[in-house]
Amino acid sequence: MRAVVYRGANDLRLETVPVPRIGPHELLVKVAACGVCPTDIKKIQHGTAAPPRIFGHETAGVIVRTGSRVRKFKAGERVALHHHVPCQECHACRHHAFAQCEQYKRTGITAGFEPAGGGYAEFVRVMPFALPGVVRIPTRNSFLEGAMLEPVNTVLKAVKRLALLRGDTVLVAGQGPIGLMFTRLLALRGMNVLATDRMPSRLKLAREFGATETIQVRSPARQSKAASAQSAARKAAGVRGLDAAVVAVPSDEVVRDALGLVRGGGQVLIFAHTRRGAETAVDLAGICVDEKDLIGSYSSDFLLQAEVASLVFSRRLDVRRLVTHEFPLDQTAAAIALAAKPSTDSLKVMVSQG
Repeated sequence: MRAVVYRGANDLRLETVPVPRIGPHELLVKVAACGVCPTDIKKIQHGTAAPPRIFGHETAGVIVRTGSRVRKFKAGERVALHHHVPCQECHACRHHAFAQCEQYKRTGITAGFEPAGGGYAEFVRVMPFALPGVVRIPTRNSFLEGAMLEPVNTVLKAVKRLALLRGDTVLVAGQGPIGLMFTRLLALRGMNVLATDRMPSRLKLAREFGATETIQVRSPARQSKAASAQSAARKAAGVRGLDAAVVAVPSDEVVRDALGLVRGGGQVLIFAHTRRGAETAVDLAGICVDEKDLIGSYSSDFLLQAEVASLVFSRRLDVRRLVTHEFPLDQTAAAIALAAKPSTDSLKVMVSQG
């Protein structure tokens, strides 16, 4: 089969590799669509993972073969895959910290080499411990919608970490695909969402996704404009201040601003700071005396799969509007380049195979 193999930093090659062999408790899935995720972009561009690997974990396709012991699924079914499934028994799992589970940290889907998702290949093997994460795609829904279940899951998990009441005001900083998902899910829960971004086109979609107010921010080189955006945010938050802020951009400045904008007892959730070693100064008294929570959320919550599928397949969260570009498998490198440096008209980028 054809696969895009990672051979080192910024080195992706279309190669011919063996179709994965499956065991008695496994599935072989023909890939139809795979989303380009920032996590994989960072690994590819910075060379933080040892090659060779076949990346791509936001995957949907058709089951073409089932292991002899598999009873729950059959060939021909259209499915969305979930590459991280926790053991649900360890200390981390008992604390509902699934992303810290050792089994969860193992990737349960592969197209060959060290398991890394495998979605940038024609076929993937689904290992036994990842089978509980497989979701059937309804007839009326597309493979693109199925491939979006995993990123939506990560956002819903983060939303559920916020202690919010209906009618609260929440800032969502950044209206890329992830930020727009936050905006929509928070709006569905009855929040007043203040959305910020640099691109007017994204702010327009944020309003359509339920944002009650939008603010265009400027580049750091235009400090006066940035200051006016912060003033606008303060005005929108009112005397009480923001109840919460979601930082969906990897900006330390935005984190510090958000901590200043939330009320006492409010929360700031960091979602995009995934590179280790990053440090920034914060007013610790604001956290101690003002009882503000600075929290993080990473990856998905396996137990939310049914709720996520309902949101996406019912189109209450219409992820189709987020997919702006599709690339064939042999142009995966171009797909990753666009996702890494979005254009004014790009949001979610997909690698599609028929």
